[in-house]
Amino acid sequence: MSGRVLVTGGSGYIGGFVIRALAAQGWQINTTIRNLSREGEVRGWLGVPDGQISFFAADLLSDAGWAEANAGCSHVVHVASPLPSGAVRHEDDLIVPARDGALRALRFAKAAGVDRFVMTSSVAAIAYGHGKKNARYTEADWTDVGGPQVHAYAKSKTLAERAARDWIAAEGGDMVYCSVNPAAVLGPVLSADFSGSIELVTRLMSGALPGVPDIGFGVVDVRDVADLHLRCLTSDKAAGERFIASSPFMKMRDVALILRDRLGAEGRRVPTRRLPDFVLRLASLFDPQLRMVTGELGKTRNTLSDHARDVLGWVPRDPAETIVDTARSLIEHGIVKL
Repeated sequence: MSGRVLVTGGSGYIGGFVIRALAAQGWQINTTIRNLSREGEVRGWLGVPDGQISFFAADLLSDAGWAEANAGCSHVVHVASPLPSGAVRHEDDLIVPARDGALRALRFAKAAGVDRFVMTSSVAAIAYGHGKKNARYTEADWTDVGGPQVHAYAKSKTLAERAARDWIAAEGGDMVYCSVNPAAVLGPVLSADFSGSIELVTRLMSGALPGVPDIGFGVVDVRDVADLHLRCLTSDKAAGERFIASSPFMKMRDVALILRDRLGAEGRRVPTRRLPDFVLRLASLFDPQLRMVTGELGKTRNTLSDHARDVLGWVPRDPAETIVDTARSLIEHGIVKL
């Protein structure tokens, strides 16, 4: 299947790989970026033929450009959402653009006659605020935004997906909606604009951490996330669904051991000894990125992808392959200096 599809957030990590996957299947692509001054740069690392992709300036907090971006499209993949690079001054700096941007994208999609709308959400909209140290989560679960230690990003993804689903129920008409909820997205990078999750591998590879903190996450390859979005665009079974994209839960030490084992001399600076919890808490006083993860110490959040496998036939690659490909790509692009 092919046609014309709008991918919002085309300069982002997931958006870039979704665009490349769509182009390989013959779709015509519209994409949004906030500033068209970046069009040449983004075209360069996407590698999509010029005649197959068109760029439009659009912002999550403004109506400008959205009608033009949706024109002629039968499908939308809404990836654009704010992602913090550190601590945020106020949670509304993430919540408002995520929620209002999703609603804006939906309204303009419906006005343009779009048939299907796939939204990139997150396991952050599923697995937080429940106060459990060890738990398993499925698509039936929702983050409790009023629960303990729910950070602003988790609130933004939860409230945005909730708002989108409420809007579809009230205003969506015949437009099909579903969401993809990835865990920590790793994989090869196309540029220096990549997922915040990759910062974890960057820190391990560069020796920036004296040890490995007792935190963990599910891993999913960005190429597999793109594949799942395409399956959602074309499957009759996707309507109304949520699809978690994640491997089984891994501790950060598991990631470190894979890097040390498979990279040889290139992984020599990767630490494998356990970092005491108090050291991470102390370091987080001076590092906003570490401050965001201290609430994860000692916790296990298993987010299960059985639904995507069973309904859509989605088969992700081995997370060890993803982790190694991430590291090698960071070295190749000079992001990690050896």
